[in-house]
Amino acid sequence: MKVTAALATAPNAPFEIVQLSLDEPRPDEVRVKLVATGVCHTDAIVRDQVYPTPLPAVLGHEGAGIVEAVGSLVTSVDVGDSVVLSANSCGVCGQCLTGRPAYCSEFFGRNFAGTRPDGSTALNDGESAVSSHFFGQSSFATHVNVAVRSVVKVDGNLPLELLGPLGCGLQTGAGAVINSLDVRPGSSIVVFGTGAVGCAALMAAAAVGATTIVAVDIVESRLATAKDLGATHAINSRSTDVAAEIAQITGGRGVDYALDTTGIPAVLRQAADILGSGGTVALVGAPAPGTEVSFEVGASLLKGWHFRTIIEGDSVPQVFIPQLIRLWQQGKFPLEKLTKTFAFADINDAFDASESGEVIKPVLVF
Repeated sequence: MKVTAALATAPNAPFEIVQLSLDEPRPDEVRVKLVATGVCHTDAIVRDQVYPTPLPAVLGHEGAGIVEAVGSLVTSVDVGDSVVLSANSCGVCGQCLTGRPAYCSEFFGRNFAGTRPDGSTALNDGESAVSSHFFGQSSFATHVNVAVRSVVKVDGNLPLELLGPLGCGLQTGAGAVINSLDVRPGSSIVVFGTGAVGCAALMAAAAVGATTIVAVDIVESRLATAKDLGATHAINSRSTDVAAEIAQITGGRGVDYALDTTGIPAVLRQAADILGSGGTVALVGAPAPGTEVSFEVGASLLKGWHFRTIIEGDSVPQVFIPQLIRLWQQGKFPLEKLTKTFAFADINDAFDASESGEVIKPVLVF
């Protein structure tokens, strides 16, 4: 069938709206008609080839839509179901079988290779293959054939134009707090970067009862939003000494948790330096491959601190996304405060708005 898609053709080039051919779903795939899809920083860095998905490619990995067809082996969803789309995984490796699909032994191939595991692509331009199955979905298209492990069934009465971002960015930030760090009631946390991932972390920290929640950014409008989402303190790191401010806020004790969503080495080092004894610093940002960070190991040795990296919020999407939806329904995860919708044809405007900081989470609607 013919589909309309946004094609990434070259690093730093705008997306092109084109007509492509979509093949038939495989036995373990689901065809979805997209209602909406989020715009994520990962789409931008893959478009610009910081991460090497082959171009030309149809990107997009925060889709939401309606099931139009199911493969012969699919039993988890039916035609007409509403679904949110997330990352792909093999389902049979040791990590998948122990509830850690984000660390699947085939994660890179199934999410970034631009093909199915057998090397085929779902999309072509009539003459040559186009990279598809980005995060098992490639949701920058009107219709997609999605790996079944990327599919999360949701209530048909829910607003799909709002829920797509749960598939990656919001799941990552919230999962880092709830699943990975297991932030405790009454604890303290600092979140560096108040984009979509950082804001999701702030909302999750408030939802689980953290009582000192510090947002750090250089964009005042985002810091204002952070306060509206549950941050108890907001620090502009461009004009304020972050370490001194944290010391004042915590009475010199340092914080229990620090989450870096920026991937900037200097920020990650600062996140480690402001920890209190037994604290944990976590990285969910996506620095370029080969990036290195140095940590002080003399005085910090006495802290017994921890460092960890986090992918997709350590979540099982089919379990965690419905949990986030329930928090949203209770008013504890107000993701609508982050989003702004754009027509699919205006995809480049959405990316510009995200990069400038004007919009925290752009959502494309079809």
